Amino acid sequence: MIEEPAPPRRGRGQILADLAREDLDLYAVEELDERIGLLEAEIARTRAQAARKRAGRAAADALFKS
Repeated sequence: MIEEPAPPRRGRGQILADLAREDLDLYAVEELDERIGLLEAEIARTRAQAARKRAGRAAADALFKS
Protein backbone atom coordinates (compact mmCIF):
# COMPACT_ATOMS: atom_id res chain seq x y z
CA MET A 1 0.00 0.00 0.00
CA ILE A 2 1.39 3.39 -1.01
CA GLU A 3 1.02 6.18 1.51
CA GLU A 4 0.43 9.71 0.37
CA PRO A 5 3.14 12.18 1.35
CA ALA A 6 2.44 14.41 4.30
CA PRO A 7 1.32 17.93 3.43
CA PRO A 8 4.12 20.50 3.63
CA ARG A 9 4.55 22.21 6.98
CA ARG A 10 3.56 25.83 7.26
CA GLY A 11 6.34 28.32 7.85
CA ARG A 12 6.72 30.16 11.12
CA GLY A 13 4.04 32.76 11.55
CA GLN A 14 2.09 31.55 8.52
CA ILE A 15 -1.08 30.97 10.53
CA LEU A 16 -0.92 34.53 11.84
CA ALA A 17 -0.37 35.85 8.32
CA ASP A 18 -3.40 33.88 7.13
CA LEU A 19 -5.49 35.33 9.97
CA ALA A 20 -4.48 38.85 8.98
CA ARG A 21 -5.86 38.26 5.48
CA GLU A 22 -9.16 36.77 6.64
CA ASP A 23 -12.32 38.60 5.61
CA LEU A 24 -13.75 40.07 8.82
CA ASP A 25 -17.00 41.11 7.14
CA LEU A 26 -18.22 37.54 7.61
CA TYR A 27 -18.12 37.78 11.43
CA ALA A 28 -20.83 38.99 13.81
CA VAL A 29 -19.94 41.60 16.45
CA GLU A 30 -19.86 38.93 19.18
CA GLU A 31 -17.49 36.82 17.12
CA LEU A 32 -15.24 39.81 16.51
CA ASP A 33 -15.17 40.55 20.25
CA GLU A 34 -14.24 36.92 20.95
CA ARG A 35 -11.52 37.09 18.30
CA ILE A 36 -10.13 40.26 19.89
CA GLY A 37 -10.01 38.52 23.27
CA LEU A 38 -8.14 35.56 21.81
CA LEU A 39 -5.69 37.84 20.00
CA GLU A 40 -5.09 39.87 23.17
CA ALA A 41 -4.38 36.64 25.08
CA GLU A 42 -1.90 35.62 22.38
CA ILE A 43 -0.21 39.03 22.57
CA ALA A 44 0.16 38.63 26.35
CA ARG A 45 1.59 35.11 25.90
CA THR A 46 4.04 36.36 23.27
CA ARG A 47 5.15 39.30 25.43
CA ALA A 48 5.71 36.97 28.40
CA GLN A 49 7.85 34.66 26.27
CA ALA A 50 9.88 37.62 24.96
CA ALA A 51 10.42 38.80 28.55
CA ARG A 52 11.62 35.31 29.59
CA LYS A 53 14.03 35.25 26.67
CA ARG A 54 15.34 38.73 27.50
CA ALA A 55 15.88 37.69 31.13
CA GLY A 56 17.72 34.55 30.05
CA ARG A 57 19.89 36.54 27.70
CA ALA A 58 20.66 39.12 30.41
CA ALA A 59 21.61 36.33 32.84
CA ALA A 60 23.90 34.74 30.26
CA ASP A 61 25.49 38.11 29.44
CA ALA A 62 26.09 38.76 33.15
CA LEU A 63 27.61 35.32 33.64
CA PHE A 64 30.02 35.54 30.71
CA LYS A 65 30.82 39.25 30.95
CA SER A 66 34.54 39.86 31.46
